[in-house]
This record gives sequence, structure tokens and C-alpha cells, in this order.
Amino acid sequence: MASLAATANEIRKSIIKSVHSAKSGHPGGSLSSADIFTYLYFEEMNIDPENPKDPNRDRFVLSKGHVAPAYYATLAERGYFPKEDLLTLRKIGSHLQGHPCIAHTPGVDMSSGSLGQGISAAVGMALAAKLRGDDYRVYTLLGDGEIQEGQVWEASMLAGHRKLDNLVVIVDNNGLQIDGNIADVCSPYPIADKFKAFNFHVIEIDGHDFDQIAAAFKAARECKGMPTAIIAKTVKGKGVSFMENQASWHGSAPNDEQTAIALKDLEQ
Repeated sequence: MASLAATANEIRKSIIKSVHSAKSGHPGGSLSSADIFTYLYFEEMNIDPENPKDPNRDRFVLSKGHVAPAYYATLAERGYFPKEDLLTLRKIGSHLQGHPCIAHTPGVDMSSGSLGQGISAAVGMALAAKLRGDDYRVYTLLGDGEIQEGQVWEASMLAGHRKLDNLVVIVDNNGLQIDGNIADVCSPYPIADKFKAFNFHVIEIDGHDFDQIAAAFKAARECKGMPTAIIAKTVKGKGVSFMENQASWHGSAPNDEQTAIALKDLEQ
């Protein structure tokens, strides 16, 4: 797992560099989800950067589209496009805008960003695979603040009802959203019990422990007759000393001095 940790660290560095270059973006949730992205794209999913539209590929939908910096950094690290492109984040003419766009960015399977809608698209993809007899799997990453959206539970109801065992919903449970602690803003807890009520197989893990991440995705593959929800407990701003567990870094870009400190933290 050491190589995965090293890859995740490179992705975190790219997140900081790209958001700093853009002077805007969402570093907190990007950093908290970097380990999940790393495992998905370097271990779990059946994908080929040389053939990003392969009809047999596994699909990924970033339901919390604002953490596009982590998504783009992962795609670049995996070889979908040059890492140099990351410094064009949110700039006019760049294919890397503030939310993912399927029309412009290689490797993106769904345009997303309107919170709550991504999981609905993922459920649709998983249902399509079942109806067509295809064997690809579908993964979607949600924020814990995002699951305050009612549409999330409408989609979950359908997924459980249709027994979509080719669907894996991951919740990045870092405990913070733009307005503060999710428990204070509009508590979604208990998250696990809610997904269980919608007929999901639920697994709760430390979202920064690659052994636990690997075991969860293995269990999801082995689960038949119901979708899986992985509730990943994470640290917002993970890896950067002054960003960790600070809601203020949900959607703020670091300045030059802060960027230098952040990259030094990640080098160590």
C-alpha cells in the first residue's frame, strides 16, 4: 500500500498547485477524498486511459462536483492528460473548469456539480448495465453535506429496490461543509442506518487507511443482490497542517506563502 500512499500524496500536491494557480477552488474536500480517488483509479476500476470511452469500462460519477481538483489531479496522474494542464484549472479556454464536464475532459463519465444529481446519474448507469446485460460497475462519490439533498435518497430508494449490486456509493464523511459542522447545519446522521433503510449493504471505514479501503471495495464486489454504500470517515484538508478540520478551507485558495507551507507539509 506504500505506493498507493505515495500516489495519493502526489495527487494532494497537484490539488494544492492547481487551486493556487486558479486562485479559487475547493481544496478541503479534495484533500479528504484523495485516498479514495487513488484506490479507485489505480486499483479498483476497470479503465484504460488510452481508451477512455471503452463501452466496457467501469464508470465513475463525481456527485460532489466541486472537488474537481482531486478528480482532475487523479486523472492526470493516471495518464488521461498531461499534468501541466492542472495549472489551467478554472482558466478561460481550459478543459478543466470548476466542475467536471464530460464534453471536454478525457476520463470524465458525467458532468456534475449540482449537488444530489450525480448519484441519480450513477444509478441510471448501473440500471442501464443491468438492463443491457453489461458487466461494468459504477462508482459515485458524495459529500456528507451533499446527502442533505432529498434527491440523494430518491436515487438510493431506486437503487435498493432494483438490487443494483453493480453500484458503489462512497460518502466522504469529513464532517464539514461550507457553513460548518454538518451535524449543526442539518445533521444527516446516522448515515449508515439511512442507507441500510434503503436496502444497501453498508461498510464503514477510515477513508485514509488503504487496507480498510481495499477490504471495503472487495466486499462490495462480493455483495450480491444489493448496492453497497461505503461511509469513509475522513479529515477535511488531509495532509496540510493548517487546512485539516477547518471548514474555512472548503472553498478557499491558498496564497503564495500558504501554498509553500502546504507543499512542504506534503513533502514531509
